[in-house]
Amino acid sequence: MKLLILSCLLAGCLAQEPRPCSSPPLLTGAFTMSTQKGNLWVYAKYLYDAMGQRIRLMELGTYENKTFSYDVLLLYREATVYEIHRHNRTCNKRPLKGDFQPMVIPKDASLLGQVILGSSSGPGEGLLVNTWTGDLPEKAGKFMSTVTEFGCIPVSTVFHTDQFGWVLFSYFDNVIGILDPDELNPPAYCQHAEMKAGDEEPVDFFSLFNNKH
Repeated sequence: MKLLILSCLLAGCLAQEPRPCSSPPLLTGAFTMSTQKGNLWVYAKYLYDAMGQRIRLMELGTYENKTFSYDVLLLYREATVYEIHRHNRTCNKRPLKGDFQPMVIPKDASLLGQVILGSSSGPGEGLLVNTWTGDLPEKAGKFMSTVTEFGCIPVSTVFHTDQFGWVLFSYFDNVIGILDPDELNPPAYCQHAEMKAGDEEPVDFFSLFNNKH
């Protein structure tokens, strides 16, 4: 009898419709990004702090057959970007516009489907994921995101921009938590960096990225 009840409970859980979700508020990991146009490819390590609204990106990549490296700390509550140059211990400090965008599947997103990445033949051979589609902030376009069913860990995201066409992010080596919290604070040698002034417009993440590359 107990076995029958347990089986019914498990069947009910598995039959539940996936729901929009939020990724863990603290994440460390890596991703690759590639674009349809512009010959842009990036490998980046990232630190994500939704509670403090902070993101650190340490990138290596190629753009138009030229390689680059980039280390940036985005502090949304302070509306500030630090471009960090560890080789000579200097920083550029710039204004950051725009609101922090948490890693979530919006409530109005539509479920495209649930699949197993890998194999369902045996335990540990596959990963259950959900794929969602919806509108980018301010109706700037469409996105399609895949996250794990358990934990809402990002797997991939694709969206469209006028400059690069389709942009694909693929996430891996994700770890819940921040392994080194100091990396989400400006280094000591950045403390006295002055905000860039003049005619330069404040930047958000994508304009910062596009201007850099």
